[in-house]
Amino acid sequence: MSNSTDYVVVIPARYESSRLPGKALRDIHGKTLLQHVWEKAKSSNARCVVIATDHDLIYKAACDFGAQAVLTSASHSCGSDRIAECARKLAWPDQQLIVNLQGDEPLMPSQCLEQVAGLLAGVPDADAATLFWPIEHADEIIDPNVVKVTMDQKGNALMFSRAVLPYPRDFASPAEALAAGFGWRRHLGLYAYRAASLQKFSETPPTPLEKSERLEQLRILETGGKIILEQACLPIPAGVDTASDLERIRKILSG
Repeated sequence: MSNSTDYVVVIPARYESSRLPGKALRDIHGKTLLQHVWEKAKSSNARCVVIATDHDLIYKAACDFGAQAVLTSASHSCGSDRIAECARKLAWPDQQLIVNLQGDEPLMPSQCLEQVAGLLAGVPDADAATLFWPIEHADEIIDPNVVKVTMDQKGNALMFSRAVLPYPRDFASPAEALAAGFGWRRHLGLYAYRAASLQKFSETPPTPLEKSERLEQLRILETGGKIILEQACLPIPAGVDTASDLERIRKILSG
């Protein structure tokens, strides 16, 4: 991707988390989890990095470590809706490229931020861009927390699902299929949008497949939108969902 691509990064950060309350403000070696994510985003070529939050404590913490922050409604059902409100408040133009970096991804390679922005910039009729990584372990295939994605020969998303997708009908098990070379792709939750497409998404009610799978990107596909994918240029380490994840990240960042 050329460094001339103009994009911004928005980090949606809410205070409530069912598995790890106050996750964004948890300490990792003297800095909050959120600050680690922000610093990673600042190391990219993004024109600006903004934290969009629903909570005064997160807003204050972000301002204290020097981040640009926007206070948004607490009623949003997903991070994309929060980012859409942020984009409206900052009056970004319709064609502005916006990268959605989750607030619990302190190990996200900055190269992947560049990649997903460049991917969207290169496909003018796409509503969003995102990345995948080949699945290498059979237990991931049957894990509903691992989102699988299928796509056409041009890299356009066909379906995202928590189920075994595609289904290896000619094999006794996913493990046998994987050993025989049958491939699955794990969706990585890093997105780029155009501001106009993001506003359209936010103004559209949740769709049936989206509600069934609890995957917000399905709203784009169900309403006729286009999501372009490619394999991440680098592996993206797992983020922080639980207390044990937080300890894992602390150990990784201790050096």
